[in-house]
Amino acid sequence: MKFLFDLFPLALFLIAYKFSDIYTATLVIIVASVAQVATYWIIHRRFEKMHLVSLALFIVLGGLTLYLRDKRFIMWKPTIVNWLFAAAFAGTALLSEKSLIQRMLDGQITMAESVWRKLSNAWVLFFIIAGFVNLYFAQAYISAQNELTAAVPSISTEQLADLDCSTGFSDPVKPLCESASAREKTWVTVKVFGLMGLTLIFVIGQGIFLIRHVEVEEEPSPEAIQEPGKPSSS
Repeated sequence: MKFLFDLFPLALFLIAYKFSDIYTATLVIIVASVAQVATYWIIHRRFEKMHLVSLALFIVLGGLTLYLRDKRFIMWKPTIVNWLFAAAFAGTALLSEKSLIQRMLDGQITMAESVWRKLSNAWVLFFIIAGFVNLYFAQAYISAQNELTAAVPSISTEQLADLDCSTGFSDPVKPLCESASAREKTWVTVKVFGLMGLTLIFVIGQGIFLIRHVEVEEEPSPEAIQEPGKPSSS
């Protein structure tokens, strides 16, 4: 249930983008993130750190996207979030006795220190890779947009927002518009489904890793449990 709750701003972003444009979708995900944080506090009387980090970046980068009418800021957001988490996991592991993942799961599972380090390093590597994956597709769109604006210096922000290549573009320029439009849609797909799928695969892999390395405490045998002062039957 919490998994669905965490994802509902992203789902609303996808729906808004499907029926409108990236600027409307950006506004929707900012409002949805505010509602998510408020709802979580009303139910649990506390804040989820991940929700707060995400909301702060949505407000800053999403706000810049809307104010400057520049899609690049919202496209960079997943990379910044992933790299911030990578830095947090790496920094905590280096500067304290326990890694961040160990602090999160400590008391729930018991593992050797070397295993905790491997788990923490795996998360750091995952966040770095996820950040680069998003950056690759974001930059692919940005490069296509730069080519389009270089070919049509007079292109308006409204045209860049909708990228309706059927009108307003001459035949030689249409392929550039279509390329930018396709790459924008690809980035949205990667953001919503690709990174989510990558995270799911990684979490499943981590679950298998944990099963192999969790130390199970053995329960005492019935012979070992005796009433105080009662001699053994042997």
